[in-house]
Amino acid sequence: MAPKSVVVSATTAEKPKKRYPGEAKGFVEEMRFVAMKLHTRDQAKEGEKEPQGQPVAKWEPSIDGYLRFLVDSKLVYDTLEGIVQKAAFDSYSEFRNTGLERSEKLTKDLEWFKEQGHTIPEPSSPGVTYALYLEELSEKDPQAFICHFYNIYFAHSAGGRMIGKKVAEKILDKKELEFYKWDGELSQLLQNVREKLNKVAEGWTREEKNRCLEETEKSFKYSGDILRLILS
Repeated sequence: MAPKSVVVSATTAEKPKKRYPGEAKGFVEEMRFVAMKLHTRDQAKEGEKEPQGQPVAKWEPSIDGYLRFLVDSKLVYDTLEGIVQKAAFDSYSEFRNTGLERSEKLTKDLEWFKEQGHTIPEPSSPGVTYALYLEELSEKDPQAFICHFYNIYFAHSAGGRMIGKKVAEKILDKKELEFYKWDGELSQLLQNVREKLNKVAEGWTREEKNRCLEETEKSFKYSGDILRLILS
């Protein structure tokens, strides 16, 4: 009679490994899949969330609200860029000087608003809360932090640009802010970062990858709170 252990290992080998949506293409595709499900149907065809509030096309933004949004966004980008420079974990240094950085661009935009005679507000609760959360998270949980890094930069390059365009049409006489411009081909900059993210995630266990994916909802909540400042 065959030893029990042989029978057990044969049974284990037969059990198919669970595949995660997008896994075959690399971890960024897994992150994208989870993020897309958190969109509403009017934001993305894969969206599953019920819409809350008005669609962007019907927004009535104000300059004051938009400035609050830009100031809080800048605080978040300053924080992200500081974290990758400091690199509490070696993997963060992969994400320095990717060309996706936004702090410098936002500084120029806020300068322009100042020249137009607008008062630049101090950062408000949504931005301060998110920046603090990112600081703390980056020190203890690199996988969860990378989820925020990915969602902030990639969302801005997609839906963020669309929102910027709509707001500019309504209150800025269609002026395109520096926040929505990149030096170089954006699609190539994004692809370079995708490759770096996939490379970093190759060293993660499945459990660590799941922890990163589970952070997606939080990243949407914090970013959503800042986005809603446009209507404040």
